[in-house]
Amino acid sequence: MRPLPTGVDASAWLHGATAFTTVRTRWGVPLLWEAHLARLARTCTFLGLPTPEGGPLALDPLPWGLLRLTATAGGVFWSHRPIQPGPRPSGGVSVCVTGMQVHPQLAAHKTGNYLPSLLAGQAAAAAGAFEGWLTDAAGQVVDGGRTSPLLELGGRLVVPAGGLPGLTRAAFLTGRAFEERPVPVAELPHVTRAWICGSGVGVVPVSELVGEGWRLSLPAAWPDVTDPALVWPE
Repeated sequence: MRPLPTGVDASAWLHGATAFTTVRTRWGVPLLWEAHLARLARTCTFLGLPTPEGGPLALDPLPWGLLRLTATAGGVFWSHRPIQPGPRPSGGVSVCVTGMQVHPQLAAHKTGNYLPSLLAGQAAAAAGAFEGWLTDAAGQVVDGGRTSPLLELGGRLVVPAGGLPGLTRAAFLTGRAFEERPVPVAELPHVTRAWICGSGVGVVPVSELVGEGWRLSLPAAWPDVTDPALVWPE
C-alpha cells in the first residue's frame, strides 16, 4: 500500500464527480464542437459543476485525434491523443448484449461514474465482441459501453431510449427519419440492420448480434458518408 497522492484526494477522482466528453479531431480541429460543449454543459448543470466556457483549443495537428474534456469542481482539464483504431473492419463488427445495467439517474450523462460501461467492455472482450450493450432494470437495451446503438426494426431506424444522447449518431441521423423508443432485449432478434456510432470509430455496421441463447447475423454494408465526424479514422 502507498499513501494517497495529494492531487487525487478530491471528490472528482475519489468518487467520479466529473463530467466529460470525447471529441474527435481532424488535423487538430475539434469536430461537432458546439454539440459536445452543449451536452457537457447540461451534465455540468445536472451535477452542479461549473459550466465549461471558451472556444476550441490550439491542438497538435494530429491526422485523427480524440480530445477529452473533463469538468470538475476545480475546473476543466483536457487531453489530446491520436486515434489508433486499426484497419477498418470491412465486414462489420460483432456486438454482444451484456449483463451490465446503466445507472438509473446517470444513464443520460457522461460522468466519471463509468464503471458499468467499463465492465460491459470487459464482457464484450471476453466474448470476442467489438462492443457490449447495456440494459436498464426493465430489460431494455439502452446504450453501448463506448458507442451509441442504432437499430433498424420494421423498416424504420430506431434509437433505443434511455441512454446517452450520442452526438455522432445524431449527426448521422440528420435529415433521416427515425424514432426514439424503448427497445426490449426480446425485440433484438427482429433487428434487420444495426450500427454503432461514436467519436472513436464513426458509424460502423454490426455484422453479428449476440444475446443469451441466440445469435443474429446481419448485413453489414458501410454507410456512404464522407463527413470526417462519421467515417472510420484510417
